[in-house]
Amino acid sequence: MSHQTIVVLDFGSQFTQLIARRLRELSVYTEILPFDASLERIRERRPAGIILSGGPKSVSDSGAPHCDPAIYAAGVPVLGICYGMQLMTHALGGQVAPAPHREFGLATISIGIDAPLFDTVPRELRVWASHGDFVKAVPAGFRVTATSANAPVAAMAAPARGLYALLFHPEVAHTDFGLEILRNFAYNVCGCTGDWTMQSFVEEATARIRQQVGDGKVVCGLSGGVDSTVAAVLIHRAIGDRLTCICVDNGVMRQDEGEQIKRRFERMKLPLVFADAADLFLTRLAGVSDPETKRKVIGATFIDVFEREAQVLGSFDFLGQGTLYPDVIESVSVVGPSAPIKSHHNVGGLPDRMRFTLVEPLRLLFKDEVRRVGEELGLEEEFVW
Repeated sequence: MSHQTIVVLDFGSQFTQLIARRLRELSVYTEILPFDASLERIRERRPAGIILSGGPKSVSDSGAPHCDPAIYAAGVPVLGICYGMQLMTHALGGQVAPAPHREFGLATISIGIDAPLFDTVPRELRVWASHGDFVKAVPAGFRVTATSANAPVAAMAAPARGLYALLFHPEVAHTDFGLEILRNFAYNVCGCTGDWTMQSFVEEATARIRQQVGDGKVVCGLSGGVDSTVAAVLIHRAIGDRLTCICVDNGVMRQDEGEQIKRRFERMKLPLVFADAADLFLTRLAGVSDPETKRKVIGATFIDVFEREAQVLGSFDFLGQGTLYPDVIESVSVVGPSAPIKSHHNVGGLPDRMRFTLVEPLRLLFKDEVRRVGEELGLEEEFVW
């Protein structure tokens, strides 16, 4: 996959994934990396731009997360958001201090002249702020591009160096023209052209699956939901009848859900084996109350059933799954000081003994993108949405 890419470094903000989703809505491929990713690792993505996310820490806190300072001189445009702005200020010699009046909620900013991020928006905006510190003095070479009643520096920029920063969150729906501000950064500052589409993803994913699987056979774990169904249709598009789907009845399906799944796959002419494992799941989950333990039990039991069915059906080399990007982010914590929310049964619950090699064609997609891929593949709108 070769797309213009913006890299988001994650400092623990609850909005980090939203930044990436908003940029992808603008047809710009965006990838989230941990805050401490080296410049070398970032450069492997050949980014058109870098965004420093918000975060819950203060730059003056002991153990506060910091990025590789070489990023600021790498010749790639950088946008700092909230904590990212404070971090940029601190790293480049400006001053960050506790705010006399903290801003948590809506604020109004006034925009100055010659501010590339704001070229296409009104001169006054309502924005969503969430910060306890403020920029007391901008670094040398920066100019203030927006102010608010409680923040003398609501935005700053050093355009000649490709450095921009906002003390508010453009990715949040409460910020007026927030998407337009992100568009200005991606298109006008970074030079992106919008080459990330679901049509191009389908073509590239199909080619990747064919390359990975070769002449092998895939068994696809099917829940009957959107994610696993889209993954199955995409894999089938790539390798045809060398895919077999196994739908596992885990004992907690909705009424008639199993029959609906069977009918859907018959209509799509996809090979499906329906495995009744309700008793096995319920037996293994009996007495288990811890949610994380339940997830791992479910993951292990799914694999047990898959292995059993695969042995009956013949030899399979690969296991197809509908793992999504948020599953990967939650399970492999990239949020620095924040703890992972949970493991996902498609990821953390997989036992090390698993005999299959994973095929996960959706692992870089958000849910809304998966739905759009489903439409692109011809699945009915009422199902994918």
